[in-house]
Amino acid sequence: MDKAYKLLAKQERISNNKAKQIIDRGLVFVEDKKVKIARADLPDDTRFRIEETADVKILYQDENIIAINKPAQVDSYDIQDAIEGAELLHRLDRDTSGVLLLGCNKEFIDDAINEFKNRRVKKEYLAWVEGVIFEEIEIEAPIHTIKKGKAFSRIDELRGKKAYTKVKPLEIQGKKSKVAIEIKTGRTHQIRVHLSSIGHPVLGDEQYGSRTQTKRVLLHSQRMAIFDYSFEAPEPKDILRYK
Repeated sequence: MDKAYKLLAKQERISNNKAKQIIDRGLVFVEDKKVKIARADLPDDTRFRIEETADVKILYQDENIIAINKPAQVDSYDIQDAIEGAELLHRLDRDTSGVLLLGCNKEFIDDAINEFKNRRVKKEYLAWVEGVIFEEIEIEAPIHTIKKGKAFSRIDELRGKKAYTKVKPLEIQGKKSKVAIEIKTGRTHQIRVHLSSIGHPVLGDEQYGSRTQTKRVLLHSQRMAIFDYSFEAPEPKDILRYK
């Protein structure tokens, strides 16, 4: 027996630190089970499989803005760091794929951030969720976020900030539903905590109550519009068809 990250480092001939990073990014599997804890003890003969992440693609670029189709399991800040002079206008969770926007000059960045603050940015998502959703649902529960260590949000009527999420059913497969989501606020984990609060957590989102094993949280930023710009990211295979 040995620590998962040490066994992975030996198998792939990489440093222990690199092995930890790959496990923390959710890219390492043993058969079909994700390795979640880098320090977990595993048999010495364990064979790992590393999932490859999709390429980062530019949807649009000009002197003001860059729209990225962010793959799942890639950190938003890693994309920012890779593009000289660009600054994130918002962020997506590591597991969330889709439209990610960066600004290219201070004047535009300041104006764009003001648009986000004043809720004038149109944000549309797709997700697969637990349970069956038959009709449109509007959620306006206030959200409070705790940022000590790993961020965690919850519904809190006293300390929470206003949050609005609209959910529209698109497709049903067994006891799972594909939904379109529009948010007018941008609280940390807003979609995930709101959907969990009504008993429909996003598939694969164990942090907020999903019991379904998936390679990632099945949430996709499909479309964003700001000023006169509008961008759309094609659905990845795991969102287009759950099974």
